[in-house]
Amino acid sequence: MNRRQLSGLALVAAMAALTGCASLNQLSSEVSSYGQWPPGRAAGSYFIERLPSQAAQAAAGGPMAPLELAAHGALQAAGFKQAASLEAADVVVQIGARVTRYDISPWADPLWWRWGPRYWRGPAWTGQRFYSTPPGWRTAPPPDREVAVLLRDRATSVPLWEARAVSSGISTDVAIFQAMFSAALSDFPNAKPQAHNVTVTLPAGR
Repeated sequence: MNRRQLSGLALVAAMAALTGCASLNQLSSEVSSYGQWPPGRAAGSYFIERLPSQAAQAAAGGPMAPLELAAHGALQAAGFKQAASLEAADVVVQIGARVTRYDISPWADPLWWRWGPRYWRGPAWTGQRFYSTPPGWRTAPPPDREVAVLLRDRATSVPLWEARAVSSGISTDVAIFQAMFSAALSDFPNAKPQAHNVTVTLPAGR
């Protein structure tokens, strides 16, 4: 292999490394948004309202405060300004988030595939059973993370716009949820009900 070929391989390797680093700083979410934001209406000021269950979680030191912190960053990036009180806000915001973890399906256990090509018995008197399964078969899928945002007019309580974003992964860092809230608000003020992928760069210093 000559020097030119070696230089070419080095350049390809460097580009691949840069691509890998970039992907680690980005998050892709599946987003759907709904509603009819009034034409010509500015984003205005907002206040995050807690449901009674959310208020109870916050009082008990639950995850509500970190989620609100994540939502604040995304809302302000979308052009909203935080109001000092509910009465001073133009828009009331309700947020939600959940993480759904999956157990390994019993159908992923080779025991259920007893007549398949990867299953056979030992001699009847030994009671032995043998399995040949790929290592990844018994690995549970990563959790689904989902965030939701609802914007209501404060004066009339009329729902104006809502969005949801879903991604998969094990991290529940605040920066992850901020990126997901940013993805959910990426369509604002338009609405795109058809699920579509949105990639957001994770906040610096996460």
